Amino acid sequence: MLSPAKLGSREGEIVEVLLRRGWDYMRRLLSGGKTDEPNLPPPAVFRNILTDLGPVFVKLGQLLSTRPDLLPPVYIEALSSLQSQVPPVEWGEIETVIRQQLPVSLDEAFADISRDAIAAGSIGQTHKATLKDGRAVALKVQRPGIASIVAQDIALIKNLAQLVAKTNFGQSFDIVALADEFGSALQAELNFTQEARYTDQLRQNLSKSRWFDPKQVMVPEIVWPLTTPKLLVMEWLDGQPLLTADFQPANTQTNRMKPNQNGSDATRTGKEIATLLIRVFLQQFLIDGFFHADPHPGNLFYLNDGRVAILDCGMMGHLDTRTRSVLTELILAIVSSDAQRCTQLSLQLTEPMQPVDLVRLEKDYDRLLRRYSNLSLSQIDASQAFQEILQAGTRNHLRWPGNIGLFAKSLANLEGSGRQLNPSLNIEDEIEPLVADLFQYELIGDRPLQAVLRTVLEFKNLSLASPRQFSFLLNRLSTESLKLNLSIKEIDLLRRSIDDAANRRTVGTVVSALIIGAAIISTAKQTAQLHLLSNILFAAASLFGVWLMVSILRSGRLK
Repeated sequence: MLSPAKLGSREGEIVEVLLRRGWDYMRRLLSGGKTDEPNLPPPAVFRNILTDLGPVFVKLGQLLSTRPDLLPPVYIEALSSLQSQVPPVEWGEIETVIRQQLPVSLDEAFADISRDAIAAGSIGQTHKATLKDGRAVALKVQRPGIASIVAQDIALIKNLAQLVAKTNFGQSFDIVALADEFGSALQAELNFTQEARYTDQLRQNLSKSRWFDPKQVMVPEIVWPLTTPKLLVMEWLDGQPLLTADFQPANTQTNRMKPNQNGSDATRTGKEIATLLIRVFLQQFLIDGFFHADPHPGNLFYLNDGRVAILDCGMMGHLDTRTRSVLTELILAIVSSDAQRCTQLSLQLTEPMQPVDLVRLEKDYDRLLRRYSNLSLSQIDASQAFQEILQAGTRNHLRWPGNIGLFAKSLANLEGSGRQLNPSLNIEDEIEPLVADLFQYELIGDRPLQAVLRTVLEFKNLSLASPRQFSFLLNRLSTESLKLNLSIKEIDLLRRSIDDAANRRTVGTVVSALIIGAAIISTAKQTAQLHLLSNILFAAASLFGVWLMVSILRSGRLK
C-alpha cells in the first residue's frame, strides 16, 4: 500500500483521515490496493470522517442523507444532522469579496454593515447590514477560495466513483451518475443567483393558496440590484428558530393577542404552527412541484409578528406533474396498506436495474405494511414508512430517481419538526381535510375553465377526425391491404440466435452425411478411385466438424 506521502497532497490528507478513523476500504481504494465490495463504517464514524474531510465532503454527506434508497435509515439519520464545523472568515477578507461583487461602492450601497458573522457555513457566511433607504438586509457572502477547493474535491470524488463503479455495488447504484449529480448540485450552490431565483419562485408560489393564509408565511425578498453569483442580499427577518420560540400551550384559548397589521396572530400555539407548516409543504409537494428540500428547524423561523419564515433555498426539489400524481397515489396506498398498488406505482416511478421479481416485491411491501396495520394513525410515522418502501424497492433492484430521495428527506424533516411542535401530529390527519380538493386539482387543475375548454377542443378534434380514420380503416380491411407494423424489443437478437442455431444444425447434418457417405464407400469393393473419394469425404467432414466446434467455443455458448 502506498504511503500518504507518495500520494497527492489532498489524497494524502484524505488517507491520513481514513487511517485515523479506520475505514480500511477507502484507505485501500485511494492507495491503489486490492478492494472487495464496499463496507461502510458505523454511521457515527462515517459522519465524523466526512466532517474531518472538510466542506465538500460534508456537502456530499448531506446529499447522501437525501437518498434513503441507497443507505439504511441509521445512516440517513446520522448524515441528516451533518453540519460543517467551520470558523467564520476574517472581516477583511469578506469585505474584499463584497467590494469586488458590488456594482457600486460599499458606502453607496449600505449605511451600515456588521463585521461579526451571524452564521458561518461551508460555502458562505452571513452578515447583517442596513441599506441606504433604511431597510435591514442579510448579506450571504461566499467564502474566499472555496470555488477552487470545491473543484479539486469534486474531481477527486468523481475519480473515486470511477473506481467504485467497477464493483457490483457501484454498478447496481450507478455511483458515477451519483457523483456527477453531486458535482452539478454543488457547482450550482456556488452560484448565489440561482439560490436567489429559487427564493423568488418559492415566495411567488406561496403568495397564494386555498389551504392556508399566505399572510402567515414569509419568504425573504431578494434585493436583486446588489445580488451577484458570490453575494446574496435579501430582506432581514426578525425572529428566532422555530423550535426555540415561545409558543402558547396547545389548549390556550384566552389572552390571545389581536392580529397585527400583517393579519397574523403574534401568539400562536405549537399545534397551529405545525398544521400551517404541513399545509405549506403539502402545497409545495403536491400542487407546485417545487419544494424546499431541507426544512430542518434551523431553516424555519418564528418571526416576532407571529408569521413563519422559510429560509435557505439552496437545496430545492422538483416534481413533474406525472410524478406528483403517482406520489399522491403511493402515499394513499401506503396509508391503506395496499401492497399490490404500491408495487404497481413503484414500477411507474423507478427504473429496473435487472429483471424484477414482482411476486417477491409485493410480498416485501405486504410484510412491511402489515407492521403498520395494527397501529393507530398517531403511531404511524409516514416519512419512515415511505423511506422503508424506498429501501424495499432498492433491495428488489429498482432504482429510484434522485428527486424522490429529496422528497423523502424533506418529508422526514418536515414531520420531525412538526412532531416537536405538536407531539400528537399525524400527517394522515392533516392530509384528510385536503383530499377532496386535491383530487379536484388532479382532475381539472387550478384553472377549471381552461381545463374544460381544452377538453372540449380535444373532443371536437376527435369527433372530426374519427369518421375519416374509421372509414380509412374499413377501406383497408375490405381491400385486404391492412398491414400491422410490430416492434418487439430485442427481436433482432432472437432472430440472429435462431439463424445461428439453424446454420449450425445444417452444418452438423452435412458433416453427418459426409461421414455416413464415406463409411458406405469404404465398405464397398475398394478401388483406387473409391479409396481416394472416401478419404476426401472423411477429410471434408473433419474440417467442417472442427470449424463447427471452434465457432461454438468462440461464441461462449457451449453450455
